[in-house]
Amino acid sequence: MKNKAHQKRLESLDALRGFDMFWIIGGGAIFAGLSNIFPGTLTQGINEQLTHVPWQGFRFWDLIMPLFLFIVGAAMPFSFYKRLEREDTKKKIYRHVLIRFVVLFFLGMVAQGHLLEYDLSKLHFFSNTLQAIAAGYLITAVFLLEMKVRWQVMATSGLLLFYWALMAWVPVPVHGAGKLTPDGNLAIYIDHLIQGPFQDQTTYTWILSSLAFAATVMMGVFCGQWLRSKRSKKQKVLGLVFAGVLCVLGGWLWGFWFPIIKHLWTSSFVLYSGGMCILLLAVFYLVIDVWGYRKWAFLFKVIGMNAIAVYMATMLFDFRHMGDVFVGGLEKWIKNGFPFIQSLAAFAVVWLILYFLYKRKIFIKI
Repeated sequence: MKNKAHQKRLESLDALRGFDMFWIIGGGAIFAGLSNIFPGTLTQGINEQLTHVPWQGFRFWDLIMPLFLFIVGAAMPFSFYKRLEREDTKKKIYRHVLIRFVVLFFLGMVAQGHLLEYDLSKLHFFSNTLQAIAAGYLITAVFLLEMKVRWQVMATSGLLLFYWALMAWVPVPVHGAGKLTPDGNLAIYIDHLIQGPFQDQTTYTWILSSLAFAATVMMGVFCGQWLRSKRSKKQKVLGLVFAGVLCVLGGWLWGFWFPIIKHLWTSSFVLYSGGMCILLLAVFYLVIDVWGYRKWAFLFKVIGMNAIAVYMATMLFDFRHMGDVFVGGLEKWIKNGFPFIQSLAAFAVVWLILYFLYKRKIFIKI
């Protein structure tokens, strides 16, 4: 575990994190707004990819959340091994892990759980991406600190197989075993059973799905360990591409028996989306860290350096109001194009705030 391989910060990882956040904090709305200006088959297709699949299947927008979890995992080997190399005790690291888990879980309740409304009838206990990250991060931290890589792979495979077995064979009252309908699957039953009135009344599942969240984070961990190794850059790129293609194919094939369903975070979804994440990482690593083309990614890097902070900011505040100060008067002149201009202005406000923080080296971390 104390492999003192090259520890230089990967700019590609920061840029990829920013690329992911770009879509969350405004990129999706910007591209969706283009369909009003240029209606047609192409923009309609783009618009469709910027929405979630109702239940079974996969679109681009279904990649955003798993990519967030994956990138958290990819950064973990660098941060954890750095602490071990400076001889931090495991007790100290676990203390930090638990604090981060609690903070992320709390922020998730603030962002999407209506915590700040101070109304128990509206409170959702476990219903947000940050809480999925918290759960996956906690499990992954134990794997990373207590197991060698071989056992990490076996444990991660075990999580996926165990989750599949539970969903396939454990009967749900009234519905029976193996049902993967929105209201008849085991994961949603457990969420309703444990969370009760604090369940968010959607078909997304969280408690049992935490096993699969951890597997997604672990896929990032394996990539981080690969990039941290002493292999050549060419070997690293080829290894990522091979692993990415293998996971996409594996997830697609498993989907015939355990369908790709984001709402349930099925094991096939973990592999399929994880493979996509690996391929994206391979592209960003190749272009930025191997070929050295960095300038194009600056927009994303500024976002990625304060990812959780900007995620929370856009969850709590509507930056369109600030953008409207500058472009609101244009609505009467460019009616069809106004959603695009409004979204672009809101994003510009957010990005300029992040740029201000970046220039002053203010990076808000947990």
